[in-house]
Amino acid sequence: MSEQEYFRNALSDFTYEAASGAAIRHLADLGCTAKQISERLTYPTPYERVQRTLWKHLTDTGVILTEEPGSRRGEQKNAYMVEHGRYGRASFLLRTESSDGDGPVRFKELRYSRDKCGSLAEYLARKCDGSGGEQSYVSCSFGLQRRRDAEQFERSMAVLNDRQREYITGLMWEDKICYHRLDQRMREITVKLYDNGMYDGYFFFLKHGEKVRADRI
Repeated sequence: MSEQEYFRNALSDFTYEAASGAAIRHLADLGCTAKQISERLTYPTPYERVQRTLWKHLTDTGVILTEEPGSRRGEQKNAYMVEHGRYGRASFLLRTESSDGDGPVRFKELRYSRDKCGSLAEYLARKCDGSGGEQSYVSCSFGLQRRRDAEQFERSMAVLNDRQREYITGLMWEDKICYHRLDQRMREITVKLYDNGMYDGYFFFLKHGEKVRADRI
């Protein structure tokens, strides 16, 4: 890459960040889908770039994990911190931080049964209340389905309502199992899929060290 091309790319990234990056992250925190975010931006931004920024923000903030929950606890990670000097000049410092805990979570493996646990909606609400929503996750195979079994993916999406489907299809799922925090929206999506025989996977409740298998009905 020539120096001129590098400068153009850097300028483009700076302009994008100033005009759209912060807005996308803010709207994501409010729960907007990629489509809603794209419609609300005042600066023209390609939809795919909105999707990339949204995905990065959700993974950076731990809403979505690309590795099994609890597997990286206790590891050190590098983080850049912004510090401002006497005259307001910003500088970046690299610091090493440790994630919570002293090692990977050792889960007790359980199995969800409607006969013993009640409806999935009630079960997840009860477990998330006890574990805390930020410490509860569900495994998601949407990326695998979309790339390897498009018909199955479409059948899964067909049972969701428009807003639920818009959220899932607007995310740039990787071609692997990912894990989404069990917030209210994700609980409703998972329950809808499960009740229609379209979901099997795992729930993770980190606070209590539980990994719960849910088989397709």
